[in-house]
Amino acid sequence: MVRRSFLFVCVLFGLLAPLMQAQPTLQDQFFNSNGVKIRYIDVGHGEPVVLVHGFTGSIGSWTTLGTIEKLAKDFRVIAFDCRGHGKSDKPHDASAYGTAMVEDVANLLDHLNIRRAHIVGYSMGTVIAGKFVTRHQDRVITATFGGVAPLLAWTEKNERDSEELVSSLEHGKGLRPLILRLLPPNEPRPSDEVIDQQAMTTLGQNDPLALAGVYRGLHELKLSNDDLKAVHVPLFAVVGSADPLRASVVEFKAVMPALQVVVIEGATHAGPRGAAGRPEFIAGVHDFIAAHHGP
Repeated sequence: MVRRSFLFVCVLFGLLAPLMQAQPTLQDQFFNSNGVKIRYIDVGHGEPVVLVHGFTGSIGSWTTLGTIEKLAKDFRVIAFDCRGHGKSDKPHDASAYGTAMVEDVANLLDHLNIRRAHIVGYSMGTVIAGKFVTRHQDRVITATFGGVAPLLAWTEKNERDSEELVSSLEHGKGLRPLILRLLPPNEPRPSDEVIDQQAMTTLGQNDPLALAGVYRGLHELKLSNDDLKAVHVPLFAVVGSADPLRASVVEFKAVMPALQVVVIEGATHAGPRGAAGRPEFIAGVHDFIAAHHGP
């Protein structure tokens, strides 16, 4: 049980790729997004698909899961390290994040002379993708939301959760609060010893103060009712049945009835059973994109 728990937490955020499989060799490229250096890769041919990873992740999160390799067979795939992550710059000031993370997507499209693209986000990447759709709908062919829905509100609980995680990061205690919140409900959790150990090691090469800045800026990405009323591009959501964040997708579907939803039975938010690593996820994303060609 301890080893199983250890593996679960190790891959919780897709950071420890050596535990999974060798990553394919991809050429790193960089561009300047309003003074912040952003790393990206550009592979394949066809309609462009932009991948936006989750909190503490990177391009490696997608390569570990095989997402880039599979999508690049039929599409041009662009993935990048969000600011504060991977090989991109990591400012500590919270003012460097928030909607600036959304504009990084627009700036990357400009850099590559891409007018419109399919946008695919997972977890934090979904929150960024949701805001991008409302700010730059004319640049979106379709949007896919994985593991959670875009942010409909910033509640007192959101604020408490944010402060708890930020405090943990700023005081050198790692990701324990977030790890606990993403564990599958109604299932045995790893021991406190394992959680405490991995709260530190799952940070990988990330800068905890930069991650704290990222989290402090998330409230800027909430969507208003007016934002949502103006959205007319095809929307797709994929979430695991055992994901504690599934409720947000149900809530978003109530607001946006046209949203297509796939629930992967038994899948969690992350880890060995994480939805993003299931074949149903990549098949669903691929087929949804293929069914909605841009001009």
